[in-house]
Amino acid sequence: MNPHLNQLQPYPFEKLRQLFAGVVPPAGLGEIKLSIGEPQHATPNFIKSALTEHLAGMANYPTTQGCDALRLAISAWIGRRYSIAAPDAATQVLPVNGSREALFSFAQAVIDGSRPGALVLCPNPFYQIYEGAAYLAGATPAFLNMLPENNFVIDFDSIADDTWQRVQLIYVCSPANPTGKVMDLGAWQRLFELSDRHGFVIASDECYSEIYFDESAAPLGALEAAVKLGRHDFRNLVMFSSLSKRSNVPGMRSGFVAGDAQLMKKFLLYRTYHGSAMNPAVQAASSSAWNDEDHVRENRRLYREKFARITPLIARHLDTAMPDAGFYLWASVDRFSPLDDTQFARELLRQCNLVVLPGSYLARDAGGINPGTGFIRIALVAGLDECVEAARRLSDFCHKL
Repeated sequence: MNPHLNQLQPYPFEKLRQLFAGVVPPAGLGEIKLSIGEPQHATPNFIKSALTEHLAGMANYPTTQGCDALRLAISAWIGRRYSIAAPDAATQVLPVNGSREALFSFAQAVIDGSRPGALVLCPNPFYQIYEGAAYLAGATPAFLNMLPENNFVIDFDSIADDTWQRVQLIYVCSPANPTGKVMDLGAWQRLFELSDRHGFVIASDECYSEIYFDESAAPLGALEAAVKLGRHDFRNLVMFSSLSKRSNVPGMRSGFVAGDAQLMKKFLLYRTYHGSAMNPAVQAASSSAWNDEDHVRENRRLYREKFARITPLIARHLDTAMPDAGFYLWASVDRFSPLDDTQFARELLRQCNLVVLPGSYLARDAGGINPGTGFIRIALVAGLDECVEAARRLSDFCHKL
């Protein structure tokens, strides 16, 4: 077996299952699960119709590169969304089976195992796929802490030059999971300068980019930042996006990678061996989804309404605030010490049948701390009424504490 498998840690939800072992919630309260970022809003009917109307495509092998119509739809969406020239659909856009598998496999294509001591930088807290991708590519993950005293901004200058020289790949997540922080143009400029100096590749995870609260202020994207800074070739930069959150189709497993044509060419070559071509029916449904914005604006309206109602209720008891974007509240439970984030989550389930994710499960020890310790992640993915009920239970729980 691959010895790097021994370096993988259990996934956060496996840790959560172990944490909750033996807990018996109150019999009279139904479970409310706000632990996993799985959208619960309805899938738009036009997407389901497009999927079923193209089931005849199941009789054909799909190409790894995807059909022209899908790549053109994605390219056009990027152009509209970020007000930039649409990337070349033939060389700079690649459909993938959800951003998760692409984020993982990208590291396998990028990391040069012949260079000893390869590092993959990850934000901390982070999406655990980044870490697993690094290990199984033969590299070592290193972590950039996102801390409340720095307003959860990544301090790229905290990394020494001799460390940057070993970095081959950096994952950034904007809007960030779990903090909801969006990178500004100054942060992108600094990261591009470092990439130019040291030659590492930037993988920008933007799967939460379409959930924001001000229709006039969409989050800045990596490709958009590159163009604003005169980097029209997107050198050493790729972005990852997904329909899962944007269009409420997590089970469809549909996303894309776009950016540097030279990187995309090599990644496509890798994927022809990887066996990861997208189902033709899913391609057709995906094209329909990328070509429509009405359902996305409605989706944002639902989240905007929820966050406006729920955030003040929870902020009365936990230190939290509206995120820049995304659908998580990153809430400190330190005021309830000596309960830590794991004990808080366990007791919340036992007393209220309310499930949240301990922040320490989303981070690693770095610089002498685990930056997720003392936080819980609350995913406001359920309907408004269920989220209001969850806030009520949480308030009652905190009053008892």
